Amino acid sequence: MNVEAPLNLIAELTYRCPLQCPYCSNPLAFRERREALIAEDWGRVFEQASRLGVVHVGLTGGEPSTRTDLEEILEFAVAADLYPHLVTAGVPLDPERLRGLAARGLRSVQVSFQDAGAAGSDRIAGTRSFEQKLRISESTKALDLALTINCVLHSENLENVGEIIRLAEELGADRLELANTQYHGWALENRAALMPTREQLANASTVVRAAKARQSENGGGPKMLFVLPDYFSDRPKPCMGGWGKLAMVVDPTGRVLPCHEAGEIPGLEFWNVKERSVEDCWVSAPGMNAYRGTDWMPDPCRSCPEKEIDFGGCRCQAFRLLGDEGLTDPACALSPHHAEITNAREIRTDGFVPRR
Repeated sequence: MNVEAPLNLIAELTYRCPLQCPYCSNPLAFRERREALIAEDWGRVFEQASRLGVVHVGLTGGEPSTRTDLEEILEFAVAADLYPHLVTAGVPLDPERLRGLAARGLRSVQVSFQDAGAAGSDRIAGTRSFEQKLRISESTKALDLALTINCVLHSENLENVGEIIRLAEELGADRLELANTQYHGWALENRAALMPTREQLANASTVVRAAKARQSENGGGPKMLFVLPDYFSDRPKPCMGGWGKLAMVVDPTGRVLPCHEAGEIPGLEFWNVKERSVEDCWVSAPGMNAYRGTDWMPDPCRSCPEKEIDFGGCRCQAFRLLGDEGLTDPACALSPHHAEITNAREIRTDGFVPRR
């Protein structure tokens, strides 16, 4: 099989995080996945990834600023000629430390907000953090770094999309990711509490379209990304652009994965950068090759004209909902198990299980 070089490396530096968001994509048993890579290990990963073809690295987690060696890790990324992007909740990072990171070569920052105002954002985050997020966003722009605002959308905040857009505009964000919840990790645990109504999604879509039209007419404003959750779209999304195709995840233990959750699928063998080269882990690990391409597909995927577009959808979602990652993603309306998705749309409860 001809394996393409990944363009993006998602470096999960840690699973530690002061926030308790109920939609966190980290594993439920994240405390069992201890950090195994020191800064020098990440430097070797970055150098080998760069030689493989990677051009962009996202320093993420958990919360990457909980690592005291974040500065050293960043310097290794810059030395490997990668474009370094920091994904942060805004705490415990502070403006002074951000200034030091910028001086070391940081190029862009993504700040997560949980809602448009302090009350909603802090409640969903499980801790007071909104004001600090504002400070980090303002500091990012003052340092002339590219700023992305990310807000995960769900039943509790979808009706505030207009306010979230205005917040991003006021902060001078270059990009706004209105990320409807994807039900993995803690989000699947909290699916019934997070699940929006179709009316909420329709209203939010109208607000986003109006904001884009206003931007087009007046000029300026952040580039906005708003994608319907696949629970409501009847067609699956390609997992990370395709399993083992465009993006490489390295988790805190050093495993190379095709996506954040793939390591939770039992029976798939992924390799570790402490034992093998990044190229070997990417190209040759059995788990990485298990669902590359289209040869593995059963029907209806095998005969579907969209199989080179969605690649059968999400393997992790098929495993979590059906117990078999080799089946068609039940988000697809052509799946014989699509009722797993349509039934879940109608189940709602109150109260979150916070990430702890």
